[in-house]
Amino acid sequence: MTAPVPPAEVLRRSLAEMLDGLPPSQAAGAVERLIAAYRGDTPTHAPILRDRADVAAYAAYRMPATFEAVRSALGAFADAVPGWVPGSHVDIGGGTGAATWAVTDTWAGTRPVTVLDWAEPALALGRELAAANPALAGARWQRARIGSGLDLEPADLLTVSYVLNELTESDRTALVDAAAAAARSVVIVEAGTPAGYARVIEARDRLIRAGFKIAAPCPHSAACPIAPGTDWCHFSARVPRSSLHRRVKGGSLAYEDEKFSYVAATRLPAEPASARVVRRPQIRKGQVLLDLCEADEELRRTTITKRHGDLYKAARDTDWGSAWPPEPAL
Repeated sequence: MTAPVPPAEVLRRSLAEMLDGLPPSQAAGAVERLIAAYRGDTPTHAPILRDRADVAAYAAYRMPATFEAVRSALGAFADAVPGWVPGSHVDIGGGTGAATWAVTDTWAGTRPVTVLDWAEPALALGRELAAANPALAGARWQRARIGSGLDLEPADLLTVSYVLNELTESDRTALVDAAAAAARSVVIVEAGTPAGYARVIEARDRLIRAGFKIAAPCPHSAACPIAPGTDWCHFSARVPRSSLHRRVKGGSLAYEDEKFSYVAATRLPAEPASARVVRRPQIRKGQVLLDLCEADEELRRTTITKRHGDLYKAARDTDWGSAWPPEPAL
């Protein structure tokens, strides 16, 4: 029997096929313009993605990175709620649906899925792409203004990825509060910048005040131990680079690393990691240095040496963002 093709590969193929017929120079130009627009201030009443050419170019450029970042966050969340599978999923500001693909890659099976976005061209393209993913066959793609006054249906899982940066402060607050009222679990992903981290922490605090517990990445639901303005918590996901990426950014590497910040909060019984690796491990001769956020609400650097045996081998293989210690080493 032929093994099923992973959603990540199906998505890459679908995006490549979607760009067929769009001149490379037009695609690259649209991406450059849209990147500039996203770095500015975006009023909630003015969708940046205006037509199919905009959506196709930007989806091909950004959707794989969003998929990998959200999939990484969902993987950490799934580890904290072993055995749980969401019965329904709502994706707020989901555009072309990268987060819905990440959910299907994390949990097998089908479930009611609703994608809400203000850009009709993005929703239309998301619906078209979803035809290649059987788990999204019944997904609903609905136009909605994202922000204050958003009416959300109850859901087991609600995702918000790369959306808070587009909202005013009051709309961000309203959206997080609405998510907390509607969902059993909320996963929020933002760019891995100081500003993105600040938005995630703001949302994290509101979710905790609403009665949620933090499942990931934090090993606790207390205040973040990072002093404001001194650093920021973020992680990295490796993304295969398409020819469009190489045209826009230059260079010849076959991949790039997407930096992101996130929080996964839930009303479910959860088992957060004992500690989380919050920086890229430093591998030196005979030792590995791990920067950890720990359950006692502290940040600490731990040195694992060859004398630690199997734990040293595990440390050499561990990744930025992974739980520590790994389960086999307990």
